[in-house]
Amino acid sequence: MPAETQAAPVLRFDAFELDTRAVELRKRGIKLRLQGQPLLVLAALLERAGELVSREELRAQIWPADTFVDFDHSLHNAIARLREALGDSAEKPRYIETLPRRGYRFIAPVERVGGQAGEPSPQSEQNSQQEPKKKAKSYPVLVFALFVIVVMGLVLWLVPAASNRTSAASSVRSIAVLPLDNLSGDPSQDYFADGMTDELITDLAKVRGLRVISRTTVTRYKNTKKSLPEIARELNVDGIVEGSIVRSGQRVRITAQLIHASTDQHLWAETYERDLGDAFRLQSDVAGAIAEQVRAQLTSEQQAQFRSARSVDPQAYDAYLKGSYYLYNSPITVPGPLSQAKTYFEEAIRRDPNFSNAYSGLANAYIYLSIFGQAQISSVESYNYAKEADRKALQLDPNNGEAYEVLGVMNWRSDFDWDAADRAFNRSLALSPSYSCAHEDRAVFLAFMGRRAEALAEVEKSKQVDPSATWLESAVYFQLRDWPRLVESGLRETASNPNDWPAHARLGAGFEGTGKLPEAIAEYQKASDLSNGDFDAVASLGHAYAAIGNRAQAEAILRRLEQKAKDGRASPYLAATIYAGLGNKDKAFQLIEQAYREKSFDIAWILKPDLRTDNLRSDPRFNDLLRRTGLGQ
Repeated sequence: MPAETQAAPVLRFDAFELDTRAVELRKRGIKLRLQGQPLLVLAALLERAGELVSREELRAQIWPADTFVDFDHSLHNAIARLREALGDSAEKPRYIETLPRRGYRFIAPVERVGGQAGEPSPQSEQNSQQEPKKKAKSYPVLVFALFVIVVMGLVLWLVPAASNRTSAASSVRSIAVLPLDNLSGDPSQDYFADGMTDELITDLAKVRGLRVISRTTVTRYKNTKKSLPEIARELNVDGIVEGSIVRSGQRVRITAQLIHASTDQHLWAETYERDLGDAFRLQSDVAGAIAEQVRAQLTSEQQAQFRSARSVDPQAYDAYLKGSYYLYNSPITVPGPLSQAKTYFEEAIRRDPNFSNAYSGLANAYIYLSIFGQAQISSVESYNYAKEADRKALQLDPNNGEAYEVLGVMNWRSDFDWDAADRAFNRSLALSPSYSCAHEDRAVFLAFMGRRAEALAEVEKSKQVDPSATWLESAVYFQLRDWPRLVESGLRETASNPNDWPAHARLGAGFEGTGKLPEAIAEYQKASDLSNGDFDAVASLGHAYAAIGNRAQAEAILRRLEQKAKDGRASPYLAATIYAGLGNKDKAFQLIEQAYREKSFDIAWILKPDLRTDNLRSDPRFNDLLRRTGLGQ
């Protein structure tokens, strides 16, 4: 075959390459998550680099009348997505120049390379040197033939018929929002892209009848090379939302698209741009559009929420996203990020005292600091600060689902008001049916209350939105005192999360409950080491030493915990468990009573299921305490 009839499969410009065989755009060898009409438009522009490609030509070649009706809208979005992926702009174009009312022109030099990306075609070079006149004559024919092949192939591969688009959209009942790509060109803005992803998930979680995968699960797909159908199969969802975000000063632009997962079929795409202070409205616009596309039924209350999204001080919103990043994208068992989250939420509130989400985020940070902060703050202080912040959050926004979830935790673990806790968790889920934290906390709460069937049913609901929460099953079995099943789930959990110290602590409890004290001590030791000496893990280790007869080790740990308790940095309850193991019941009850008066978060979490206090359960004082907390048998 003559050389001039062979098409080079890769079109290169600057650091980018469009591979027309693989049908993908790469930057420095890394595949960019771009597909659908944007790729078709790029192929058309590259094939005629330096020339005007008219709107009418693009319509005829890429948007046949029987496959798409809203051409202007779709072309605008395709060009916007291309510019975001390329880091280009309409005002100062480096690649795509707009010719108003006429079309577009690709203005950067384009190089054709052969078989592999980055591999020049020797024959092409030979032709360009030896037969310039012949090539000049045949080039337009070659370009046109290649253009037709590439574009028609892409059309057949990517563009569905209009009727299929409608039926696919109506079949989407579950979605996953993949982490938005940060196209700002500044890695320090990753927190912003992640935070905006979280907020979009939060908004979509409010939509009834739409199952939305949690932020913790989709995070693992950041920068993934897996295909969308593969991701959808793993998450068992019908639709995938993917997109990108660009922040330039105080302006934010989000481009999002909805893909029917099983067919990789493009259903919808849109670009939104607003000031940072209108970020909530921007998120609501995106979430509302997606809900409309999947034919979700929005209640009048939800419609009002999406329409009434308030403005927020830009610097307050930026601080809020940083707080959310540290709270939700770091292990909640690590004190450092929790403290940073608290600081950023406080900054957000200082800058905008009417920012409801910042208050509920702060309340959450205080609760986690009380549990995992290793004495950064006492239980009494934590409860008071968290309660006041949450009260303010609900005062500012009675539809704040996160605030109701936090309220449920405080009703349960500090107020011992089980009915109020149940109502708060239910209200949170009524406002945000896919809110994973509410499902998880409600499951553990139901197990704590002894409502086994309901607790296990809630575990299954939670798995539907947060399959990555492997800890939940173990926590529920711990509350149910089902030690054999706790061992089973604990072994699975530690295998999948070997560095998660609470997983080892729960497995240790399962071993101790089934009479395997040496195995329990080994797991408690791992928990203590991995947590850098978390007080609860250390107390479990001390109690196990007492139970096995190693009083010296138990008493050494006890002395350290008592000192921490005197300083207000550790709950008195923890030292009480070791006294119980050593057989000193009077001292154990004295410290448990102190923890009860201080509203320690430990009491309502482990008083009922805790095997470390089993030898106290026959004492009338224990039953009296259960009665006062509403847990009387």
